[in-house]
Amino acid sequence: MTPTRPPATSTGASTATSASLAPTARQLWTRSRGLLLAVVILIVAGVIIAVIRSGEQHGLLDPRSADRFGSRATAELLSDRGVDTTVVTTTEDAAAAAGPDTTLLITSPDMLSGRQLSTLRAATSNSGARTLLIAPGPTSVSKLTPKVRAVKPAEVTTRSPGCDAPFARRAGDAELGGITYTTSADPVDACYISDELPTLLRLPDASGNGDTVVAGAPDFLYNHRLDQHGNASLALQLLGSRPQLVWYLPSLADPAAEDTGDEGLFDLVPAGWRWGILQLAIAVVLAALWRARRLGPLVPERLPVAVRASEATEGRARLYRQAGARDRAAEALRSATRTRLAPLVGIPAAQAHTPESLAPALAAHTGEDSSSVRTLLFGPAPTDDTALVRLADELDRLERRITPSPRDKDRPS
Repeated sequence: MTPTRPPATSTGASTATSASLAPTARQLWTRSRGLLLAVVILIVAGVIIAVIRSGEQHGLLDPRSADRFGSRATAELLSDRGVDTTVVTTTEDAAAAAGPDTTLLITSPDMLSGRQLSTLRAATSNSGARTLLIAPGPTSVSKLTPKVRAVKPAEVTTRSPGCDAPFARRAGDAELGGITYTTSADPVDACYISDELPTLLRLPDASGNGDTVVAGAPDFLYNHRLDQHGNASLALQLLGSRPQLVWYLPSLADPAAEDTGDEGLFDLVPAGWRWGILQLAIAVVLAALWRARRLGPLVPERLPVAVRASEATEGRARLYRQAGARDRAAEALRSATRTRLAPLVGIPAAQAHTPESLAPALAAHTGEDSSSVRTLLFGPAPTDDTALVRLADELDRLERRITPSPRDKDRPS
């Protein structure tokens, strides 16, 4: 005898139905560990770079610092020539020191708030002092020197004077660059050119006794750069023209720095960090697209186990109910009913879902009103579950009126 294969049971289907479809913790970890590892590496690399750079530039442009990026060598050379250097860290002290016998050096103009910039502008304008701005960006340069505009970055390298200003001719080649500028002021000394744009400007004020100097880079003031080319000569001429030098190192502890005026949070973020945040946002979007589920056309597959039609129907009904998709459930019931009834009343399959063809034929066969049949088969979606159940009962009643039951088939005519 050929052994009889036992019938397939619904144990597998029941187990699959009862099992949760939510991903497990292990699956979540497997999917996200690559992205988490990349984020950790990025954070660690950023911390390491920040620590290294902060160590290298300790005492940046500080005349008391002997580090590579300090300016103690410049201060000592100036002291040998009788220039008295005073370090200040508040806007109030810097503004109060401005005068005909003073050179005011502002090391980091971009750190200053709008209020601080306005205070310094009012104190230095027509004061007869020399004001030296080191690498001011678009916002700070426009407020301290309204006729000057920062254009674009430039490489810091050895450049020739490129102008007839006495201080530039005596200094000769020097290390300038950083930022290039344009100006509508006249007269003006525009020196150390990069792509036809100056990286150092000197603008006399209206009194004729004072002036403002804008330098695109601070490299000629660093300790380890001072002995290169004409850097020392340029620094001495720009900072040693008056007996008093006020060296302003902006500080976050300055009470005036607390008032940011109309600046928003984004305005307070340094330009370099803005680019970093933009790159990080792009990386997050690309990672999301890479890890996102690709939705394509449905692909029919054979079920791994035999599933009864009643179970499949019940499962789909539960999904519809969970999603609140009464419209899709009602359309599925109506479409199936129309497909089965159309050939019974002589309507071609191509017109089974056309109200103008199917509704009159069914009405003529059952004796019901054509509009009620049309509403039943093509009407709006039910508004609640009770209406959906009522629709299913009405469709079943209509189908029983047209489709003869097996008992009717066996009854003699």
